[in-house]
Order: sequence, then structure tokens, then C-alpha cells
Amino acid sequence: MALEKGTFIMTDREIRKLNIVKKVLEDGLKQKDAARLLGISVRQVRRIEKRIQAEGSRGVIHKGRGQESPFLVEKKVREQILGLCRSKYEGFNPTLASEKLFEINKIKISRETIRKMFLKEGINYSRRKGRKHRQWRERKHRIGEMVQMDGSVHDWFEGRGPKCVLMGYIDDANNRVFARFYEYEGTLPAMSSFKEYVQRHGFPLTVYLDRHTTYKSSGKATVDDELNNREPMSQFGRAVKELGVELIFAQSPQAKGRIERLFRTFQDRLV
Repeated sequence: MALEKGTFIMTDREIRKLNIVKKVLEDGLKQKDAARLLGISVRQVRRIEKRIQAEGSRGVIHKGRGQESPFLVEKKVREQILGLCRSKYEGFNPTLASEKLFEINKIKISRETIRKMFLKEGINYSRRKGRKHRQWRERKHRIGEMVQMDGSVHDWFEGRGPKCVLMGYIDDANNRVFARFYEYEGTLPAMSSFKEYVQRHGFPLTVYLDRHTTYKSSGKATVDDELNNREPMSQFGRAVKELGVELIFAQSPQAKGRIERLFRTFQDRLV
């Protein structure tokens, strides 16, 4: 088959596709073998054959090459989106911005399109850092079997009030959430929030938390502790133990990932 006149550019993939389909047309290569070599269906091979027969070598070039994408956002809508993301939705990540634009402004646009717009316009937003692979721990099977607990210090009111602590709880089995604001993270807020949690959801079997001095004592063991082969306990730890609840202390922030991710979500959306 002679190539038609004219100059056009092909990608390596299109050149390979042309050579294989020409073997079907001229050398008797079976369509199913060509489909296997190209990683496409036999129907697609037949379609390419017809285009090459009608248009010559140009038939393997994608019809959309050089044309404007039908998915491009109109200039007026794009300007409206960027204006909202620089004012009303300032600091929102692409996912949240996409949700709010549709929910409030009735503008339907994908998260990925907004991400590309942010990148092109140099709009900064909070990004999650890539996580190192860690061994996955299976969830507990029953509600109340384990609750992750922690406090998060943050500018929750965006300057309209002082920084405070959100004491949060999340059930390991079903992600049920409970949270209360306090002025600081300490013994009284921990006891108060735990009481509120128990009154609403009942006693958990275990509470998984970090090694903050509120929860795990940093003091030296007393003589009584040593005689009874036990570690020193904080006031919160003793109170919870008397209620028959076991405390489990995480070795790292990543170990209690569910409560940490919950706080990141709250800091991104709750404010």
C-alpha cells in the first residue's frame, strides 16, 4: 500500500499500529493476532482497517488530535470558579472546592479539573503528604470493642476566638465519631469528655491513645508500684481502670491513624 502525499506526525504507538494493520491488509496476518499484538479488540482492528483503506496512513491518527477538548471549561465559568476559590473557598483543597461549588453555586466541575486550574494559577492549598507503607491492622469486629481517643490543638474558630482543643473519639469498628471542645488538653477535659462519651455510647472495652502525660504517667514508679509489679498511672488512667476499661498506648502517631485522619478532615472542613 502506497502512503498518501502530505506531511503529518505520528507517535511511535501509531507507527506500530499502522505497521501491524498493514500486515493484516497486505500479508494475511489474522485480525485476532493483530488485536493481541496491539492490546485492542478485533472490532477495533476492523475499524482501523476501514479508516486506513479510506484515508491512507493518516487513518491511524486519533481524530481528536489538534482539536480543542470538549471538556474545557468556558472562560467565563473558569473566571467565576477561580474568583470563588480565591475568596469564599480560599484554602479549600480541590475535592472540597468541587463539592461546595456544586452544592452552593450549582457549578459541576471535577476535582481533577480544579486541581489542574490551581496548579496553572499557582493557587496553594493543603496537600496530604505521601504515607509510608505500614502494616495494616484489622478493624475490630464489634462496636465498643475499641475506641481511639485524642486531643487536637488548632485555630478552630479561625481567629474569632482563642485556640482550643477538640477532644475526639472514633470507634474502631464503624467510625462512629464523638467530639467536644475544651480550653486545653489535660486531666479534667479528658475525664469530662470521657464521661460525656460514656453517657451517650456506653463503656468501651479498650481506649487506644497516645503517650501524652494526661493519659500515661511520666513519673517514676513508687515503692508500692514496684512491689505490685505495675507501672505508674496518671489520674485519668487510674479513673478509667477503676471503671473496668483498658488503656492501650500507641507507639507512634501513625499507629492511631483513624483519629489522626479524623482531625485532618475536621481541620479542613469543620472550620
